[in-house]
Amino acid sequence: MVETMFRSVTGKNIAMLGFAFKKDTGDTRETAAAYVAKSLLEERAKVSVYDPKVSRESMLMEMEYTMGVTKDDYRGLDNSLPLVPDVYEACKGAHAICVMTEWDEFKTLDFKRIYDGMPKPAFVFDGRNILPHDDLRAIGFEVYAIGKPIKKAT
Repeated sequence: MVETMFRSVTGKNIAMLGFAFKKDTGDTRETAAAYVAKSLLEERAKVSVYDPKVSRESMLMEMEYTMGVTKDDYRGLDNSLPLVPDVYEACKGAHAICVMTEWDEFKTLDFKRIYDGMPKPAFVFDGRNILPHDDLRAIGFEVYAIGKPIKKAT
């Protein structure tokens, strides 16, 4: 993600969609999202997390337990890693969206609305391969997905 976004995410807003280990749970134990979030925080990005079942307490507990990220070590953690209650609010003003949990609701979001509220170029990193990639490219997103060839927006 960092390499794709002009080799820096410092000061950029990233919308992380999903923090749970898998959909339909609030289980955050050993979630890949914690690793990605820590990496982005180390690069000084702001990571706005939306997950319909994860609580702020369980997210921060996993960040501390697995990743060693605490409020003492990461000044401003509350501002740098907010848990946002609305998916559109999490995406508003984001430079990139990264999908970390395969929640069904992510497949049917109003991506035109999301794109219109993002700075350009607007990036999508689909870590679960659940989004309509060709549709997103047609809107204007630069889409990257695990195990898929890189294509540019049309």
